Amino acid sequence: MQQFLLDHEPMVRLGVFAGLLAALAVAEAAFPRRARRQRRGWRWPVNLALVALGTLALRLVIPVVAVSAALWAEAAGWGLLRWLGLPDGAAFVVAVLALDLAIYGQHVAMHRLPWLWRVHRVHHADLDLDVTSGLRFHPMEFVLSMFYKVAVVVALGAPAAAVVLFEVVLNALALFNHANLRLPAALDRVLRRVIVTPDVHVVHHSAVGCETDSNFGFNLIVWDRLFGTYRARPAAGPVALTLGLPECQCAAQVTLPRLLAAPLRGLGAAPAAVPPRPAPEGETRAP
Repeated sequence: MQQFLLDHEPMVRLGVFAGLLAALAVAEAAFPRRARRQRRGWRWPVNLALVALGTLALRLVIPVVAVSAALWAEAAGWGLLRWLGLPDGAAFVVAVLALDLAIYGQHVAMHRLPWLWRVHRVHHADLDLDVTSGLRFHPMEFVLSMFYKVAVVVALGAPAAAVVLFEVVLNALALFNHANLRLPAALDRVLRRVIVTPDVHVVHHSAVGCETDSNFGFNLIVWDRLFGTYRARPAAGPVALTLGLPECQCAAQVTLPRLLAAPLRGLGAAPAAVPPRPAPEGETRAP
């Protein structure tokens, strides 16, 4: 499997990404969890423009990607896993788990450090949450994240195939857990024991600060449970909660130019309180 991932990396990445993006877009249109506040025809161009600009920024600023860094580290004999002399299979599994923990730590830092939060809040300024929200990051965050990921990959000496698999899974689950998708309650209960589901991650996009600062994981739920950042559900419920930032609840604040300038100028003044959004007619609040 490892050699297959390396030999067919572009096909695997693009196939999983495009297929899942299309499938989830259809699924959330058929089984939405929440009513939309904004039309997709307005939001999606903004979110897709951000990911396009982020991809361009990566190519201009840091030509080295995580997989090529892993191949370089392997050729140079670098990395903790290599120095420990772990068997290939064990090194593969440990690398995937360690990368997931590293991304959890990065996400926590994005919230805890003010200068990183100024960049990361673009992701949280979305007034709705759907599959494209998993792509919505400021171009500066794309660059910072890649620098961090390359450093972690080299320090670990992560096998290149493990890096490919991790990034494919990370992108896939980011699309999944941002989707505005109504899962059967029984299925959600089973899945959230292992991975981050849409009803788990929506807590992280609540406009209530203590809820925003929880559920940092993208893939495995174990890190939030282990480090005490897990919150089962928002106080208002996963349907009626208010999404976004308390200081950014107006469509005029989330245009592409304003989002690109957000790390420098902010997004607006915070109101006194953010009331929960009432459940749309015909929908019920989930427990």
